[in-house]
Amino acid sequence: MNIARLRHPLDSVELKGFVDALDPVNAVADASDGFVWRLQSDTGNATDVPVFGDEWLIMNLTVWRDVDALTAFMYQGRHRELLARRFEWFERVEEAMTALWWVEAGVRPTARDAELRLLRLREHGPTAHAFTLRKTFGPGE
Repeated sequence: MNIARLRHPLDSVELKGFVDALDPVNAVADASDGFVWRLQSDTGNATDVPVFGDEWLIMNLTVWRDVDALTAFMYQGRHRELLARRFEWFERVEEAMTALWWVEAGVRPTARDAELRLLRLREHGPTAHAFTLRKTFGPGE
């Protein structure tokens, strides 16, 4: 899961490039090797799913086969292009905004599950319960 703090409202002209890219990037993710599932509301994404009760935060919550599949998607193609522009759309934040963890096959984490994992990561640093791309743990560790 990752969250981001918006610099402008989602319907603003400043975020048009990000909003216009959501559906195409999600379509690439959905078709990517190793992709399993993503949280989405009726809008087809999760930008309107509440995060920590803060209307300026948006969430992306996905399940991937493994860290390598997630990393391959993140740093290639259109997602990589958008990642390079993230500070146009989102504030720089000191605290952890991304947390990874293993789930059993068929499990679909909730937004609350994600919030709790991120809070745990912020409090204890990377552990098998919640980790980062820089410090990963294998399943069952």
